[in-house]
Amino acid sequence: MVVDDHPMWREGVARDLTEAGYQVVATTGEGRQAVRVAPATRPDVVVLDLQLPDVSGVEVLRALLAELPGVRVLMLSASGEQQDVLDAVKAGATGYLLKSAGPAEFLDAVRRTAAGDAVFTPGLAGLVLGEYRRIAAAPAPPGDSLPRLTDRETEVLRLVAKGMSYKQIAGRLGLSHRTVQNHVQNTLGKLQLHNRVELTRYAIEQGLDG
Repeated sequence: MVVDDHPMWREGVARDLTEAGYQVVATTGEGRQAVRVAPATRPDVVVLDLQLPDVSGVEVLRALLAELPGVRVLMLSASGEQQDVLDAVKAGATGYLLKSAGPAEFLDAVRRTAAGDAVFTPGLAGLVLGEYRRIAAAPAPPGDSLPRLTDRETEVLRLVAKGMSYKQIAGRLGLSHRTVQNHVQNTLGKLQLHNRVELTRYAIEQGLDG
């Protein structure tokens, strides 16, 4: 299902998905309508705009997950602001992609979202992983536990949190760009499995994202 209030953008995304072999079960420009039609159309993946005219994309995201707990939501937005990204992750988004992404990157993000991968463009991945780094350095709340990362994932995470690009990290560690990307996606996947980034939510609630 494609949810975006700009008709040309919405139709273009739906067309690209159809041409790539996906079945688009619904398109809408309003958040409330998306929540109404989702139980009947039962999409596996929702491509959801953050900025909608009636309610915010984050509110729609929460409502969709309440109606269809297994649905995977890829947020698509013109905004790369840290708080927008963290709000979407906190609400349960599987991924967050900027609208500046090209068609190939978008279709790859949809494919990986459908597979359950946590999908973020490199800069946005850095924001999410930066939250993990801050939480890891803070006292854990009672009964909470951090997902176990490998030494290499921890090393890559440390460099991402410093603001280094995948290319820079690959050069520093003598790895390929793809290997660095895989380490980041694996780490995001571990966070995603931990109650949809429960750790990031804890960080936001404790004011650690400031």
